[in-house]
Amino acid sequence: MKLKLLTLLVAASAATNAFAEDAEKKTWEVTSELGAIVTSGNTETTTLKGGLKVLHHLENWNNEYKIDGIYKEDEVEGDNGDKDKQRTNEKYSASAQGNYKLNEKNSHLFIYGSHVSDYFGAYRTESVISAGYGLRLIDQPDMWLNAEFGPGYKFFEYSDDSTQVDDDGNLLAGESDSEIIALGKLDYNWQISDSARFTQLVSVEYGDSNTKTRSETALLAKINGSLQMKVAFNVTNNSDVADDEESTDTETSLTLVYSF
Repeated sequence: MKLKLLTLLVAASAATNAFAEDAEKKTWEVTSELGAIVTSGNTETTTLKGGLKVLHHLENWNNEYKIDGIYKEDEVEGDNGDKDKQRTNEKYSASAQGNYKLNEKNSHLFIYGSHVSDYFGAYRTESVISAGYGLRLIDQPDMWLNAEFGPGYKFFEYSDDSTQVDDDGNLLAGESDSEIIALGKLDYNWQISDSARFTQLVSVEYGDSNTKTRSETALLAKINGSLQMKVAFNVTNNSDVADDEESTDTETSLTLVYSF
């Protein structure tokens, strides 16, 4: 059951392939990503990571839809010496963004919505909706940098075992809250060569109760016309977490990326 969502990501990418081939070449761009690590012997671990990204280009709109997931199991030895596999990471996210093109070159208005379900993060669930303005700060044949900013609204839920407390000392485990936030994002892309590309994405969600910063640094190397290998380093930082929780989570991944 735990692996079903990641399996669906792969199935969805295959199903979308037939659809994309029938569409105009420049209207749809679909990218699927999949990575898996399984070890056995003295240590047994299973890690699966998958994602699907769809870009839809219209006359006045550029739309983006994304689904991502990661699942990990590790073999853990109990006090009695028995070894059992335990889930140590499970996170799923979905987002959609519509960009309305303005008359100004490389500028747009956007509306964005996302939902994150994280079983081992600082927050159990997070949902965001926002709108704002975006523009291109650097526009060169082999390099571009986009920036977006605007207000938003965030709804979040604390995990059932959270030890975080409010200003009055009340335990927030299982509680929900919401707040108005400010969002900012920088998206950098550098085509190093015909077969190599570097990307850097940084986003910030600033609120009174917490500021969440996310970063992905990635290098993609082309294997053939449609297949690439991706090495990525992800960092997620929450400014306000419980004393027994880490404020920063990191993830290093190696995946295959198929574009069509």
